[in-house]
Amino acid sequence: MVQWQVEFYELEDGSSPVQDLYSEQNAKVQAKFARIFDLLEEHGTSVKYPYVDSITDTKLFEMRIEQKTNIYRILYFACTGRRFILLHGFQKKTQKTLKRYIEMAESRRKEFISRGKKK
Repeated sequence: MVQWQVEFYELEDGSSPVQDLYSEQNAKVQAKFARIFDLLEEHGTSVKYPYVDSITDTKLFEMRIEQKTNIYRILYFACTGRRFILLHGFQKKTQKTLKRYIEMAESRRKEFISRGKKK
């Protein structure tokens, strides 16, 4: 069976905001995210809550991590070629995911797709 790949979205300058956020976290948070990366690579789109959840009215999903009193999210989408592209990550401080985070991820998703069509 072909496995999925988890990839970090890169800005035009080659930097990756999600990879930067991931690298800045302590070992426990990194391990929890790595566990979800592994689940996604092994089981693809069949991974569901509590690890991931869809974001209503978008093509985006969110990875869900809790570590003590901190809550983290990574927004991503499923791409052709069995790939998950990690678009935006943040520490959650409000009950609902902020609309600007969803809009940023959606903008990056569209940019990623259009970049792929230019190749």
